[in-house]
Amino acid sequence: MSDIPEKFLKPYDPQTTEDNIYALWEKSGFFDPDNLPERNKKGKPFSIVLPPPNVTGTLHMGHAAMLAIEDIMIRYKRMRGFRTLWLPGTDHAAIATQSKVEKEIQKKEGKNRHDLGREEFLKRVDAFAKSSHDTIVNQVRKMGASIDWSREAFTLDEKRTLAVRTAFKTMYDLGLIYRGNRIVNWDPKGQTTISDDEIVYKEEKAILYYFKYGPFIISTARPETKFGDKYVVMHPADKRYEGFNDGQKIDLEWINGPITATVVKDESIDMTFGTGVMTITPWHSTIDFEIAERHKLDKEQIIDSMGRLLPCAGEFAGMKITEARPKIVEKLRAKGLLTKEEDYMHNVATAERTGGLVEPQIMKQWFIDVNKKFEIRNSEIPGIKSGEETTLKDLMRKAVESGAIKIIPERFEKIYYHWIDNLRDWCISRQIWYGHRIPVWYRDTEIFVGVEAPEGGGWTQDEDTLDTWFSSGLWTFSTLGWPEKTEDLTLYHPTSVLETGYDIIFFWVARMILMTGALLGDVPFKTVYLHGLVRDGKGRKMSKSLDNIIDPLDMIKKYGGDATRLSLIIGTGPGNDLKLSEDRVRGYKNFANKLWNITRFILENTGGKSEIRISKSEGVEELVKVDAAYMKTLTDLIAEITGEMEEYKFYLVADKLYHYAWHELADKILEESKQVFQGTDEEAKKSRERFLQYALQTILKALHPFMPFVTEEIWQLMNAGEKSLLMVENWPNPAR
Repeated sequence: MSDIPEKFLKPYDPQTTEDNIYALWEKSGFFDPDNLPERNKKGKPFSIVLPPPNVTGTLHMGHAAMLAIEDIMIRYKRMRGFRTLWLPGTDHAAIATQSKVEKEIQKKEGKNRHDLGREEFLKRVDAFAKSSHDTIVNQVRKMGASIDWSREAFTLDEKRTLAVRTAFKTMYDLGLIYRGNRIVNWDPKGQTTISDDEIVYKEEKAILYYFKYGPFIISTARPETKFGDKYVVMHPADKRYEGFNDGQKIDLEWINGPITATVVKDESIDMTFGTGVMTITPWHSTIDFEIAERHKLDKEQIIDSMGRLLPCAGEFAGMKITEARPKIVEKLRAKGLLTKEEDYMHNVATAERTGGLVEPQIMKQWFIDVNKKFEIRNSEIPGIKSGEETTLKDLMRKAVESGAIKIIPERFEKIYYHWIDNLRDWCISRQIWYGHRIPVWYRDTEIFVGVEAPEGGGWTQDEDTLDTWFSSGLWTFSTLGWPEKTEDLTLYHPTSVLETGYDIIFFWVARMILMTGALLGDVPFKTVYLHGLVRDGKGRKMSKSLDNIIDPLDMIKKYGGDATRLSLIIGTGPGNDLKLSEDRVRGYKNFANKLWNITRFILENTGGKSEIRISKSEGVEELVKVDAAYMKTLTDLIAEITGEMEEYKFYLVADKLYHYAWHELADKILEESKQVFQGTDEEAKKSRERFLQYALQTILKALHPFMPFVTEEIWQLMNAGEKSLLMVENWPNPAR
């Protein structure tokens, strides 16, 4: 038997290999672009900022897919000679983190945050966030992510705090941030406003009630909101109601006695829904609020911040909604005003963290105005000139419409435009303690907005904190040193790619485009790559209730990081959901073993040579005809997959390399090679030896971005004694 490294005589064991390989990469310093080989330092910058995981626990399979895809991009570009930066960080995830800590304190100590006080409570939250951060960082390493840990950021650290305060003041001075009374998502249980993404819609069977409202019939599933309804709205083109005039007064009997209603004609009304006529509750419905704003109508609060009816509800005042609803219906029935009831399926808005029913409320909050015109400075966005007036909505549209940002897959562009067209002013204030406290101070009638607290006494800072998406909206440039004009900011921004799940294209991706455009006059990234959701083998969403969660750490422990990565890549294009089972992960562990065995066979039959580099002078002319054909097949494959890597078709590349290595190289060429090496034709043996050495070198390089651990381990064993890392080798030359 040839003299090959002893380790190849045993099966490949990812458990005893992967941590050592990751330590080797870290020791090399090559995760940091400043320490890369000269060819990379002189190369074109390629940068990604890691979508920051929330410091609320552990990573799930969706995070694992994100890490795998981004690491493929970075490793490929590094091998192509780019100056690669993959910058990591975590998100303080204000509401989610505070809610989790509050629940723990309540469970263990029977106390709430008010019992502890703001300072002590925030110490507890910080300790929890630190512990969770350490867990997350360990998981990221286990996935093989070649991240520059020296530049790690946290959305609530000192540098990001400076960026957040600077952004707030800058946008306030531009007139883009204001404080006003508008309708917001209110969580009565958590006692805070929440963003749209923190709402979970639950399908619920309810009753749709039809009531007589003067000469009209209206329908509602929420009769408890109707105490303040004194406007009846219809489409101006609805011929059924052409006898009624806009502004007409109508006297009618209602819940607590006679009222005078006003007719309002508005084109937003859907004539095909119900009877085509509706009453509105401006204080407790976003749509109704907007109608009231357009027509300058009165707005009356019916439900308080605790979810109880106010005195305007008369005998029902103080009752909770669920308690009051059947009683209100019975009163209307007794008055002869209930005309019909029917079963009705509708989506009920609940708060993700508390489970409370979300109650729209008009509140004095801080908002970002998406329709206000402002002067953009130093614009780099095609279609918008420096010094020109624009709106945030227009800026967001042109950033994609102009091609400055490309979205993969392209079908999400239409969804993005639709979202922008319906974009409302963004509520950025939250009534919680954990997070960036709003940099606004009050003294009597004075208001001070600044990066630092005002001088002098008597000032009180705003109690509210900022929506988490405000700080994460700055992520691509706050992580690179903004508001300072650092070398990193100049080199790496706009970032090359933003890779994330399609489910947060609006909540995060769009907000980053908004914030970067407003503050830098530029786009945050050039390409958006959207991956799908990772579901179980039956296509169901993973959840504790279904007991179908697959933990990435469990899969890595059983089958290795490479197998876990491949299971998340092959067969799943951008924007498509993945059905994942443990059997699928297990199957790709077999492929890592196959690659190990392929290497052992080639080394055993090529003299156990550890040096496998072949110079360009050793060309196809030295190979016999059959090996020249094999060489052409392989070089054609490399040319093909190189093009597909540039097009972000990683799922295709991984699949083609898998099939080439297993079926073409192992099943066909190596089986045939047994006869060649047992024969007497020395020219054929030499030719086959050369081809197999080249094929092994090539396949290891091409597979490295997808299976970094096993390919690096093989490379190290074959190049024992040399200071050589596969991660900084050249990508195989497709033009050979």
